Amino acid sequence: MPVIANRMQERSDPFRLGVFYLGLLAAVGLASCERGSSTNRNEATSGDKTARGDRSSAGQWFVEITGDVGLNFVHETGATGELHMPEIMASGVALVDYDNDGDLDLYFTNGNHSLPKAKAEPPPMNRLYRQEPGGRFVDVTQASGLGDGGYGMGVVFGDIDNDGYVDAFVANYGPSRLYRNRGDGTFADITEKAGINVDGWSCSVAMLDYDRDGFLDIYVTRYLKFDHFKKCTDRAGRPNYCDPKAYEPVHDVLLHNNGNGAFSDVSERAGILAGPPYAGLGVVCGDFNQDGWQDIYVANDGHPNNLWINQKDGTFRDDAFASGCALNAQGKAEAGMGVVAADLDNDADLDFFITHLSGETNTIYRNLGGETGFEDATAATGVGAPSLPWTGFGTAAFDAELDGDLDLVVVNGRVSRADPPAGVKIKPPWDEYAEPNLFQVSDGAGRFTLACEMAREFCEPLEITRGLAVGDIDSDGDIDLVISNIQGPARMYRNDAPQKGHWLIVRAVDPRLKREAIGAQVTVTCAGRKWVGTVQAGSSYLSHSDTRLHFGLGDCAAVDQIEVRWPDGLAERFDGTPADRVMEINRGTGTK
Repeated sequence: MPVIANRMQERSDPFRLGVFYLGLLAAVGLASCERGSSTNRNEATSGDKTARGDRSSAGQWFVEITGDVGLNFVHETGATGELHMPEIMASGVALVDYDNDGDLDLYFTNGNHSLPKAKAEPPPMNRLYRQEPGGRFVDVTQASGLGDGGYGMGVVFGDIDNDGYVDAFVANYGPSRLYRNRGDGTFADITEKAGINVDGWSCSVAMLDYDRDGFLDIYVTRYLKFDHFKKCTDRAGRPNYCDPKAYEPVHDVLLHNNGNGAFSDVSERAGILAGPPYAGLGVVCGDFNQDGWQDIYVANDGHPNNLWINQKDGTFRDDAFASGCALNAQGKAEAGMGVVAADLDNDADLDFFITHLSGETNTIYRNLGGETGFEDATAATGVGAPSLPWTGFGTAAFDAELDGDLDLVVVNGRVSRADPPAGVKIKPPWDEYAEPNLFQVSDGAGRFTLACEMAREFCEPLEITRGLAVGDIDSDGDIDLVISNIQGPARMYRNDAPQKGHWLIVRAVDPRLKREAIGAQVTVTCAGRKWVGTVQAGSSYLSHSDTRLHFGLGDCAAVDQIEVRWPDGLAERFDGTPADRVMEINRGTGTK
C-alpha cells in the first residue's frame, strides 16, 4: 500500500505558525486568542440572568454552562489505533425543538466501533437531549428511537411529511438513515420504507424545497470513497491520517421528496452528477441570485466549490466558476469545511463564509447583487490573517451583542498530528490535534476584528472541535452556542455579551403545510435600514442550528415593516412590531 504524506505536513508546523501570526496581529492592535485558559472547564459558571450589564463572568461574552444544564454528552470515535479517516472528521450537533414545546433540544452524532478491527463492546450511539423547564437537559435517547448506531457524521431536521413535527436525516460513514417524528416524542426509522439508499461516506446535510411542490427535499454532501484502509505517514515517518487526495472523491446526492412518504434519488436528472466528483463537506441553501428559487452552495475539500443555481425545471447548473465563488482570489481551490450564507456586510443579500485548513485563510465571498456574482473579500474584511494558523470546521454568523451586525464564530481542530501545544489538557494521542477557537466581531461595515479577549472561555480551550450549532437556548433574546468535540465532551456557552440594542426573533410558518417555511427570505426594515435572513435547515459543518431567524436591531426599538418572500414565490408585507420579542409570521396573512 502506498505511503502518502499528509498535506498539512508540507507546510511549517501550524501551531508554531499560530504563535507567529497571533504575535503579528497583536502588534497591529488586534486581540489574540491566548492559549491555556485559567478557567476550570469542569466547573460550571453562572451569571445574573436579570441584569445584563452584570451577567458576564469577568467581562466574558460567552460563559460555559455545560455542567449547569446537565449536558453530559461525550463523543467517542471508536478509534482502533490505525488512524481511519472518519475518526478525525466527525461529529455534528443540532439545536431543534423536536417536541414542539417551545424550547430548543439537542442532538449529537457519535462515532462507532464499525471500523475495521473495532472493539467488540457495545457501540456508541447518537444522543438526543430534551430541554426541561428550568433549562436543564435530559438524555431521552433510549425512549426516542434516535439512538442511531451508525458512524455518525452530519444531521438535519425538517418536517418531510408536513404533519407539524420535524423529522431527522442522519448522515453516516456507512448507510445514512431517515427518521420520522411520530409526534409523541419518539421517532421511527423509515429509511427503507422511504426508498432511501445513501451509503458510503456522507457528511453535511441540508433540506430545501427546490421544486416548490410544498415538500422538503434533501441534499447530502459526500466526501471520499473510503472503502479500504491505507497506511499514511507524516514527513517524519510517523503514522498519520491520510490526506484526502489518497482517496477518490464521490458525487453528492439530491433526494426528491415525492410527497407520499418516499424519496427518489434525482442526482443525475437534476444535474448534480454532470461534472467531476468533488469531496463535499459543508452545504447551505438559499436564494443566492434573488430569482425566487432555492439554490445550493457546497464547500469542497481541496476542490472547487459548487454553486448549484436552480434552473426552475427540476435541474441545477453549477455556476460557481462563473459567479466567482469556486476558487479564492489567487485562483486556488481551498480545503472547504464549514459554510455560512448570511448578510455579512449589511447590504441586504447573502454572502458566503467558508472555513479552511491551516495555512489557508477562512474566506468571505461577497455577494455583488442579483446575478452579478461574488468576489473574494477576505483581505478587505479582515477574516484572513487570524485564521491562517488553524484548521476551521463549524462556523456561524450571528449578532452577539445586538448592535445590528453579524459577528463570526469558528471552531478549530487539526486533521494532522503535531507536537501537543502548551497547556493542552486532553489526553494523548488526541492532544496532538488540539487547537483554540475564533471569535470575530463586525464593525458594521463588513470588516471583522479578532475579539477572543472577550470570549476566552470559548476561544482558549485546546480541543478538537468539529460541530457548532447556535440558537437562543435560554429564551432571553440572544444567541447561545453548542459545540461537539472529537473524543471529548460537548460544551454549551451562554451569551452574556452586554446588550447594545434590541432584538427580534421571527418564526416563518406556512399554515397550509403545518411547518416552518424552510427557504423563506425575511427582510426587516427600521428607519431606512434593512436586515435580511433566510430560514435554513442545515449549515455550519455537519450541524443544524435553530431555524428561527434572529435579528440584532441596534437602537431600533420597533421595526417599521417585515417583508417575506415565501419559498413558493409569494411576496407579502407585514406591519411593524415592537422589538425584543419572538413573533410568528404566517403565510397568507400579509399584504401582497
